[in-house]
Amino acid sequence: MTLAALVLDLSGSEADSLSDALLEAGALSVSCDELPGTGEPARLSEPGEPASWGRVRLTALCDSGCDPARLLRRACQASGLTMRQHELRPVPDEDWVARSRSAFTPVHVSSRIWVVPSWHTPPDPSAVNLLLDPGLAFGTGSHASTRLCLRWLERHIAGGETVLDYGCGSGILAIASLKLGAGRAVGVDIDPQAVATAEANARRNDVAGEFFESGTLPALAADLVVANILANPLKVLAPIVCGRCRSGGHVALSGILADQASDVERAYSPWLAFETPQEEDGWVCLSGRRQ
Repeated sequence: MTLAALVLDLSGSEADSLSDALLEAGALSVSCDELPGTGEPARLSEPGEPASWGRVRLTALCDSGCDPARLLRRACQASGLTMRQHELRPVPDEDWVARSRSAFTPVHVSSRIWVVPSWHTPPDPSAVNLLLDPGLAFGTGSHASTRLCLRWLERHIAGGETVLDYGCGSGILAIASLKLGAGRAVGVDIDPQAVATAEANARRNDVAGEFFESGTLPALAADLVVANILANPLKVLAPIVCGRCRSGGHVALSGILADQASDVERAYSPWLAFETPQEEDGWVCLSGRRQ
């Protein structure tokens, strides 16, 4: 495959919608870098919230055979933007593969757990090694919210539990559950690509994870439910997430910034008796027992 990088500068408020539209139009990947001297550092935004960065440089990786300029035009139309000036740069296959892989290295989550990209040799063969190909789904172990959930699972899995990973992404939490001793692990996601990535990662780890798209999840009352999403979706999903946990079971919620924790806790307080929250790098994992 001959690749091209489609590069353009635009405001942070436009970057989010255009990124989604480019991926929908056929871009292989999209990244954004803040242009120096253009505003405050970027903060991960919630759906419906404006981006907090100024000007950004957007780079979309495309198959050059698909006419990247036409792809950009379709994406601009879909996101309500005028066609933007842009630059096309050739990208040799070996360069972008090496660059992409170099961004992912083994992550030491705890004394027992390593997250290991599939092209690396596990640093500690005796550990619980989660072998992942990140693919297009969230969940590589490099984000604090994922590490918080992995440590929560490590503390709560004694053996034989049924675990539900709500918003499974790469499948990392369901796979970790099985490797830590859970009897059954089920994942659900709204994104079909995430479900496919999770299934492939489960096979790579030789575990029998079960993954479903939203709307197809079978009846289930899990012992442990973990949802690593974002604060606003978590608040909306409170009755659904808690409804999937048995009485006396435990729920963990992550993807929450420290200043959002109290709002999420209020949304879940009718169902959960909360435990002490865990925090890392400004991100919080809330957890509690299902009442």
